[in-house]
Amino acid sequence: MNSLDLPGRPEDTRVVVAMSGGVDSSVVAGILKREGYDVVGVTLQLYDHGAATHRAGSCCAGQDIDDARRVSETLGIPHYVLNYEERFRKAVIDPFAESYVSGETPIPCVSCNQTVKFADLLETARELGADALATGHYIRSRANGAHRALYRPVDADRDQSYFLFATTQEQIDYLRFPLGGLSKPEVRAIAEDLGLSVATKQDSQDICFVPQGKYSDIIAKLKPTAANPGDIVHIDGRVLGRHDGILRYTIGQRRGIGIASGEPLYVVHLDAERARVIVGPREALETHKIYLRDMNWLGDTPLGEIGPEGIELFAKVRSTRPPRPAVLHNRDGAIFVELGDGESGIAPGQACVLYVDDGNDARVLGGGFIERSERGAEAEAMLTKLAARSNTIAAE
Repeated sequence: MNSLDLPGRPEDTRVVVAMSGGVDSSVVAGILKREGYDVVGVTLQLYDHGAATHRAGSCCAGQDIDDARRVSETLGIPHYVLNYEERFRKAVIDPFAESYVSGETPIPCVSCNQTVKFADLLETARELGADALATGHYIRSRANGAHRALYRPVDADRDQSYFLFATTQEQIDYLRFPLGGLSKPEVRAIAEDLGLSVATKQDSQDICFVPQGKYSDIIAKLKPTAANPGDIVHIDGRVLGRHDGILRYTIGQRRGIGIASGEPLYVVHLDAERARVIVGPREALETHKIYLRDMNWLGDTPLGEIGPEGIELFAKVRSTRPPRPAVLHNRDGAIFVELGDGESGIAPGQACVLYVDDGNDARVLGGGFIERSERGAEAEAMLTKLAARSNTIAAE
């Protein structure tokens, strides 16, 4: 076996490297080339519009494609640019907008990995005769019986496992992540050593296609109805003011709600059907149970064999927080997670990623998208009462 756990010598092993134009994927290409692999660089042009193509920290557009091309020339590897704009729009941008219109808080990076990168590009890599597709993600994979499993990386500050939970077993077996055992400073040092022009390049942003982080502008353009005004309603039923579109609000938000109040108020629910922003006290955000959809399970025990008592594991509902104790249940087809310590500000559309433990080398067990959450009994009762009152008014 070679360093990628593949049979054969490196020079007889073709590896396609997904090159975004940043330092991470460039170093992956450099490391593999230095080890003697038959490296082919592929860059996806995902969008080519507006300010996003010119700002620092974008990826897969404009200057970034030129950077990937220059790195490939420096390394002496073939490089191809594939126009995936239409695929990216249909698989990532359009669902992103639809999700916000329905009152969710989507994660486009997961969708991009799930569709464009690890499905479409992976198939292209196979068509090029590659034995593996390598990326610059900070995550580890290694053999687990007849397959491979995912693990958190050495650099916890760069842990990208939250965005890769939807990777299927078939994809994991084909993918390789050479940076999983390195820290970011080590990666930049390697880039310097290889003489790469991107050694000091700024890191890419999470939502690459949104210029200056104003996702509301993109959504308003694609889905104008998301900018329709509506009421800001207290969880107890009082109408407190008006808003300029639910797309400008997220669950857990406190600042910029647009109303004056004698108490701190947070966005606790987005009623997309009635264009209402529901606000309430912080305790109304406290959540201990979340229901998941589109589950991708990577554990050794089949999901259908999880007993009524569930299994203990660790869950992460935000990319920036460590995994915390939880119990996964599968009852009558409903998959839900009970959070031992509780969380606040959980929104539909976000991810819940599951791990064996909270260690730096914890195995990733998959996860799912949050369909809904259950708050405390009092908050749930108030939201139910508010919805019932609205239905009665609508029927009259």
